Amino acid sequence: EVQLVESGGGLVQAGGSLRLSCAASGFTFDDYAIGWFRQAPGKEREGVACISSSDGSTYYADSVKGRFTISSDNAKNTLYLQMNSLKPEDTAVYYCAVGRAPGNFFFEPGTAPDNYGMDYWGKGTLVTVSS
Repeated sequence: EVQLVESGGGLVQAGGSLRLSCAASGFTFDDYAIGWFRQAPGKEREGVACISSSDGSTYYADSVKGRFTISSDNAKNTLYLQMNSLKPEDTAVYYCAVGRAPGNFFFEPGTAPDNYGMDYWGKGTLVTVSS
């Protein structure tokens, strides 16, 4: 059984930091991408960052480049998202997800495929950034 369990969300002031974790287990793809989506109230879900299992390359949405860092600890089967310089517009539910390729994490608004092209999802963790 595939499990993706997120933790680390919470309330933080603008300019602050949080680190999200995703404990992953049960999927057996040889080649995959794992990363984070977020969904703010009333908005479309969007890809934030991901890592390719094939070479460890990382990919980021333009809105978080330079502020967020994605990393993984393969020994612990855990994915992290270090979020610095948080802004109120970062407020969202953050979801851990597994897909087949990094490109599946990012799409133009309104063009997301079914299930956003992901094979597995966590249940999400809420991040609230106050101004």
